[in-house]
Amino acid sequence: MKTALKIIGAIVALVVVVIAGLYFTGMLQPAVIALYKPHHGWDLALKAPVPDYAKTGSWAALPSKDSPAMLVPKGVAPSPAAPEVDVFFIHPTGYMSGADWNSPLDPNSRTEENTKWMMANQASVFNGCCAVYAPRYREASIFRYFALRDGDDLTNKTMDLAYGDVDRAFTYFLEHYSKGRPFIIASHSQGTHHALRLIQKRIDGTPLANRMVAAYIIGGGITDKDVAGLKTVRACESATDLHCIVHWMTFGEDATLDREGGDKPLCTNPLTWKRDGGRAPASDNKGAVAQSGRFQIAFWGSDAASGVQFGPLPVPVPHQTWAECRKGLLFVAD
Repeated sequence: MKTALKIIGAIVALVVVVIAGLYFTGMLQPAVIALYKPHHGWDLALKAPVPDYAKTGSWAALPSKDSPAMLVPKGVAPSPAAPEVDVFFIHPTGYMSGADWNSPLDPNSRTEENTKWMMANQASVFNGCCAVYAPRYREASIFRYFALRDGDDLTNKTMDLAYGDVDRAFTYFLEHYSKGRPFIIASHSQGTHHALRLIQKRIDGTPLANRMVAAYIIGGGITDKDVAGLKTVRACESATDLHCIVHWMTFGEDATLDREGGDKPLCTNPLTWKRDGGRAPASDNKGAVAQSGRFQIAFWGSDAASGVQFGPLPVPVPHQTWAECRKGLLFVAD
């Protein structure tokens, strides 16, 4: 009996390994997407209520709220009590579920824990200079990127709902928090899609463009053409440029990519702050910080919170990697 159980256990383990291998090599991904994506159209009745940004709970980070965005690496001083610059941070996709096309904003979920991971490991980079404001919003599910095409009606409605929350949060930020101070726009991935739209609709060509110190909007596929289409906001060309956009998309040095055709992405080298250009050596890398906590990727099962914790950030490690822009993409050491 024990031998039989061992054999069954070995078979189960082998099946799990094979399935995992098929998924991560891309062979099983279409089946997973088809099985676990939302199986309904866009339905407003399924959406969470509109966030009220007058309430502290509608923000993932506020200067007055204890959050992982307050973390700073060991040995680094936090922001002064009265910083002169604000940061409006738009977090990327943390909603990995296919229960709906937009996050239900459940505070007791893995999605919320993923948002906290982004505060700890992304938004916190500004907690040495600035006051960080980051809205919670009804972000699009990861399946918007897996299962939908750009320009589809369902895609547009899903992204419009998410952007609408970001837009309302930005209005509240301007009227009740920023109050005329300079600000930075910062984002990653899905957040960058919303950030570019915010710049296009609310900042470019307005007095707000002169208050925007810079926009650090990373990993969102922004192209040189996108920036050329703006009226007054442009791409940053050096470390001292103001009122401009910084953007890059990072890949390991051995990544095999088919980038023939299409518009060239905007690549700002984050070690030199120059647009495109040659390789910047690792000696220019002032410090890398190991992540705190764990980002959870689970496309099926319950979205209930797992209890992940976010501890102190360790001491930065200098000279971790070189960085080089090639054909609009940023390559770094694996």
